[in-house]
Amino acid sequence: MAEQRVLVVGGGLAGLAAAMKLAELDVAVDLMSLVPVKRSHSACAQGGINSVNDTTRQQGDSEYHHFDDTVYGGDFLQHQPPVKEMTDWAPRIIDLMDRLGVPFNRTKEGFRDQRRFGGTLYKRTAFAGATTGQQLLYALDEQVRRCHANGKVNTFEGWDFLGPIIDDDGRCRGATAQNLVTMEIRAFPADAVVLATGGCGLIFGRSTMSMACTGSAASRSVQYGAHYANGEFIQVHPTAIPGADKLRLMSESARGEGGRVWVPRRPQDSRAPRDIPEEERYYFLEERYPKYGNLVPRDIATREIFNVCVNEGLSVEADKQCVYLDLTHISREELDRKLGGILHIYEKFQGVDPRIEPMKIFPAVHYSMGGMWADYERTAEGGLAPDAPRNHQTNIPGLYAIGECDYQYHGANRLGANSLLSCIFTGLFVGPCIQSSIESLGESASDAKFDLLLRAERSRKEMEHKQLLERPAGGENPYLIHQELGQEMTKAATVVRRNDQLTAALDKVSELHERARNCSLSDTGMWTNQNVMFTKNLLDMFPLAKALLKGALARDECRGAHYKPDFDMPGVESQDPGERRRQAEMWCDKFEEKNRKWLKTTVASFDAHGEPTLSYEDVDTSLIPPRPRLYGIVGGDIIEQVWKERSISQSDPTKPAEQSGNGAAETSRSPVPATS
Repeated sequence: MAEQRVLVVGGGLAGLAAAMKLAELDVAVDLMSLVPVKRSHSACAQGGINSVNDTTRQQGDSEYHHFDDTVYGGDFLQHQPPVKEMTDWAPRIIDLMDRLGVPFNRTKEGFRDQRRFGGTLYKRTAFAGATTGQQLLYALDEQVRRCHANGKVNTFEGWDFLGPIIDDDGRCRGATAQNLVTMEIRAFPADAVVLATGGCGLIFGRSTMSMACTGSAASRSVQYGAHYANGEFIQVHPTAIPGADKLRLMSESARGEGGRVWVPRRPQDSRAPRDIPEEERYYFLEERYPKYGNLVPRDIATREIFNVCVNEGLSVEADKQCVYLDLTHISREELDRKLGGILHIYEKFQGVDPRIEPMKIFPAVHYSMGGMWADYERTAEGGLAPDAPRNHQTNIPGLYAIGECDYQYHGANRLGANSLLSCIFTGLFVGPCIQSSIESLGESASDAKFDLLLRAERSRKEMEHKQLLERPAGGENPYLIHQELGQEMTKAATVVRRNDQLTAALDKVSELHERARNCSLSDTGMWTNQNVMFTKNLLDMFPLAKALLKGALARDECRGAHYKPDFDMPGVESQDPGERRRQAEMWCDKFEEKNRKWLKTTVASFDAHGEPTLSYEDVDTSLIPPRPRLYGIVGGDIIEQVWKERSISQSDPTKPAEQSGNGAAETSRSPVPATS
């Protein structure tokens, strides 16, 4: 039998962590990346990475609180065992990264410094200035380079994943990929393929994601039969600076270090912000959410900024929607030490020093909570079974998904600084699971018996490439079609969603898909042809865009980042005690009904033409029963009181704790979601 190998696709935090762990387990690894590894999108992460430590424990924090904050922030749409395992691992992951040389900020006493992020009341976020993702990426890259020098990892930078190779039994046996310079198409045999390819921000035209974040790897996999889950849940970050080419993130760390969001109380006040007195400034997040202030979860902050600018007409500028993000009350020394990275970005692209003048920001598409459907195997205690081959395996055996391109960890809304944690955790955790899986095969994809399969798939991709190059001239420009796609998706499926707009967008996107199938290339060359690569990426955006729109259209509720005003549940306005109680009872009735109908995962499967069909899967909420996600909603105190009384009256002390809630307490689940 030939040597068994694993192909890891993606050179960001998740992919590097997986490659490092597999190499430590003496598994041969091929690491493939679209861009040079150090240019992976993980380098753009700014604010920090979450975990409990001894300092936060002294304040009353714990792994359980981190777990609870995560599922509460995600509106209980995550399967809870993977989240519990991640938060239990978090302190060890930070310690590991510290030992690997990540220059985390330190207190004067020499301890790792921590900052507070949205959706929590604890300073739980370790950070390396405002370039945390870059520092984590460089540390893992150094370890993988060491593995490469030892002969454990082969690195292929500048290769575009074209799709998995599936044998007659439905198992993944490798992948095809194309070199971005020579345009060579090659088949890579592998006994397992790990996708760590990030999000799909370019579906929206412009986002805070890198220009390589097209979602094409996930799309190409779902067109081979993999499932896609919760595609409708897209995070729109509250603070970014608009640009003609892309949108640039201003990290939540700015608010974590004391930054304040405000607008003048007088619409489009022409005075310089420093000349507007405090009493004429509207610190709307602090006034509406006094408990969390500027650090409410991102979905809430985004909607409030959108509402203030669009509905209340209080945008700072008349011709551009924006609010102030003010750091000017913080000393220059502290800003440079903790936030220097993002201040440099703002100064470079806006020409204004944010240390002396507030930044002007507005929400922007930032992250995909949804992604490829991936399995897990839980323990009786509620965590993940270590070494279980099913963990992070898609419904295609041998094909795994980790990092942002899987859907497991963030539910309906991701808490800030949990993304870097989930990427590194999934990369480290999946290694032993894959090792267990391939050890049981008894054969290798490099064996001669698979040669015909590999050659046939490579020939198929070569033919598709040739046909694309031979398209007749005179058709539409793919870049203009992409521009239309981005405009349509941004209008219909970002902060506020309405069914009529979603229906119209679905029709328009289907039309654009047909037009894209007939577009023309301006470059038909056989060397570093960016035009043909972009056109392939464009065609692969449409299946995910349709899944996103169909999922959003079907989900008639408000949950996390998915907000439909027609299904909003406003708070309790009455001041009369009896009426307040009645309204709170009605609110809780609606909440229970909403969860009965919509506390479930959307799962999309695709036909040969990339058209999605939706099914649904129950969510395992057996560890922490769902409760109202209040965060300072009007009348939240009486709603919480009524809900607690109901929970106590409905509880059965004879029932085992792990069987309470909405989920099942089984130790495993079906690897293929059931259709409802």
